[in-house]
Amino acid sequence: MLTLLEERTLTLTRDEDGVATLTLHAPPANEIGLEVLSALEHVLALVRADAPRALVIASQNPSAFSAGADLRELHRELEKHLAEGQTMQAGQQRVATSLDRLHAVMDGLDLVPFPTIAAISGVCMGGGFELALTCDLRVCDKSARFAFPELRLGLVPGWGGTARLARECGQAIVRDLLMTGRTIGAARAFELGLVQSPLARGEHMNAALRMAKQAAHFAPHAMAAAKALTKALPEGALAAEKRAFVDLFAHPTVREALARFAGSTDLRPYL
Repeated sequence: MLTLLEERTLTLTRDEDGVATLTLHAPPANEIGLEVLSALEHVLALVRADAPRALVIASQNPSAFSAGADLRELHRELEKHLAEGQTMQAGQQRVATSLDRLHAVMDGLDLVPFPTIAAISGVCMGGGFELALTCDLRVCDKSARFAFPELRLGLVPGWGGTARLARECGQAIVRDLLMTGRTIGAARAFELGLVQSPLARGEHMNAALRMAKQAAHFAPHAMAAAKALTKALPEGALAAEKRAFVDLFAHPTVREALARFAGSTDLRPYL
């Protein structure tokens, strides 16, 4: 096993079959903030420069694939800039710039010419769910839980979640998860075609690696053609979602919700 990248929040390795594994290990629940974003940019640059035969994205934490965006970091940054006398409109511009970086990573992972597989257990919500949706395939164990809780904060998903989920499962499912904020388990996710058949706890990683090694047998140029035929990027829907997120961010309810989130001791206070 060759280690290609080792940072505080994630590790990228590659085995003798050319299968790469991206392991998230940002405590407490793999929240995606600026540090994780920077690390993901490094990962994307590496796999673009030297493509693996397949990529598995997983978590070191069995109770959380990823709880989503680091909202406490977002709250700190917003309050800091407002305290310095900047307007909320200036804050919107900073959010738009961050979203451009996030979308570049998410779209980049979506479009790599080799197969990508998310190995999911535990919490997979918000931005974590959006990361999983960039993958071609998703494997989960019975502990997996999926949700888009953003409306509880006065927001919508902003990293491409609505567009990618609609691509995978249709708009009716997007409306269900988005407008109710409810959490679905592994069995329901399988019924919707979102994941492969739920596995026993802890078996998701073995299954994902088996799938990746099977995919690694095929010629890379044929795999790239197969992926291009079956997975177009929903560019218009992605752009519309980003605009909606930035517009909503200026509303006072968002600042209030972020303050409640930042003051909570719960790992997932939006639930």
